[in-house]
Amino acid sequence: MKIPTHLKHKPVIVAENYANIDGRTAYDTDAQGLSLGLAQWNDRGKVDISAKVWRHTGGKWSRQSEELPLHRVLDLAILVCETELYFKEAYRHEHLYDEENPLIKRVGLQGDAMTVEVCTDNEQINEDIQLFQQALNNDGELIGERLRTLSRILKEMGY
Repeated sequence: MKIPTHLKHKPVIVAENYANIDGRTAYDTDAQGLSLGLAQWNDRGKVDISAKVWRHTGGKWSRQSEELPLHRVLDLAILVCETELYFKEAYRHEHLYDEENPLIKRVGLQGDAMTVEVCTDNEQINEDIQLFQQALNNDGELIGERLRTLSRILKEMGY
């Protein structure tokens, strides 16, 4: 399915076959494509690049399609990586986290830091964190494949 080019987000680089590789929902998803392009929120004289997940209901392009600035896409990738790293050792804690210190890591960015921590405001955290860990384990192959690919590309780029 071709990604629309007449809408406010203007695709420049596309992956129009995303439905074939959308994790556990591959071949049965409304996420039909990914694109990098000119952001829909661009003002005159100011141009931002965004990433977009294009969703299609089967009859039309969905308003639930998501558009994110590239730095947020990368921030999400950082969050995923820190989470994966954390859960490799989480078994050491009775409830999979240190209840006295739920901080996982502070990741330095832009002169400050992104604080990554277990959400202790969640009243069901002890149950939810176990479900979360199980889901991570179940998707280990899918996530691992993408992380290895990302690692290879980053090395090719000199990072």
